[in-house]
Amino acid sequence: MAVTALAAELRAQGRDVIGLGAGEPDFDTPAHIKAAGIAAIEAGRTKYTNVDGTPELKDAIIAKFRRDNGLEYGRDQILVSCGAKQTCYNVCVAVLNPGDEAVVPAPYWVSYPDMIKLAEGEPVIVPAGIDEGFKISPRALKAAITNRTRLVFLNSPSNPTGAAYSRDELRALGEVLLEHPGIVVATDDMYEHIYWAEEPFTSLGAACPELMDRIVTINGVSKCYAMTGWRIGYCGGPQKLIAAMKKIQGQSTSNPCSISQAASVAALNGDQGCVADMVRAFRERHDYLVAALNEIPGLHCLPGAGTFYAFPNAAEAIAAKGLADDTALAELLLNEANVALVPGSAFGAPGYLRLSFACGLETLQEAIRRIRRVLG
Repeated sequence: MAVTALAAELRAQGRDVIGLGAGEPDFDTPAHIKAAGIAAIEAGRTKYTNVDGTPELKDAIIAKFRRDNGLEYGRDQILVSCGAKQTCYNVCVAVLNPGDEAVVPAPYWVSYPDMIKLAEGEPVIVPAGIDEGFKISPRALKAAITNRTRLVFLNSPSNPTGAAYSRDELRALGEVLLEHPGIVVATDDMYEHIYWAEEPFTSLGAACPELMDRIVTINGVSKCYAMTGWRIGYCGGPQKLIAAMKKIQGQSTSNPCSISQAASVAALNGDQGCVADMVRAFRERHDYLVAALNEIPGLHCLPGAGTFYAFPNAAEAIAAKGLADDTALAELLLNEANVALVPGSAFGAPGYLRLSFACGLETLQEAIRRIRRVLG
């Protein structure tokens, strides 16, 4: 978001800057979802709702978990929040006491470690680079766990890498976690439907159902329905933990927006063809961008299984240009190529770059031409 704001500021100064920083679909919210929000306004559904979400939305979420993931929840196991970011924060505050540890695989979504710190916990970073396919091994997870570990974050498909764990890989991680009954697992499935691997998407609860009494399955409508500004995230989890998270939310923001909740019911219960259309476009952009990045000297990029991010290793390009680090490379590309992207160090992965392809193919092609002029 900071990179996007900087790009907008530079454009206002007359610079022709291409912004590849934002994790936000360039598509409009589908018409039937917008219509549901408008109808809610006209019907006067503008009052407070239950802190943890309307019954209608909870039922839609329960049906989604059953339909898409084979997971069963009751209404008292569902919490609706002001975006999945709040859901993740609620988990940290509910689970962590001062000095407790939370395991975070890296590269990670930028907010996980700081949320843990805000909850007075200590993030334990477990790196997995391009040689590991950006996925931690059971051995690495086991080595990171101590008697102070209370929480583990998993994100699949991953922001920023696009990597996704297979069912067998999740099962293997689950076997490690089964040996530690005091650990809660927050599995962030936000990009579940922006996915194109051959093997179907699997959530941790489906791969390792024995862990269901300790898994918080996190999702939302922002990415796959192009509803980032509507701010609706949700989760399913064990009743006692969900009740604690509800109590925290009740003393912070209270209920999510009533209009957004009504629109989210339409999103989850309605025709999913709009999602498939967006995913086809994201896949086309992914295929172009990964191939194009790999043709630029000094950049090495793995194909992703989903999301709308590419995460090339830029170590050779940094060295070839005599730069200090990935932040310096990002500054070079902004200043000389007028392309704004995010250095990998923001995600716990120094030496990498994150490029969002949540923009048109022509924009990506022009961005690549500019990057190639500077690095080629």
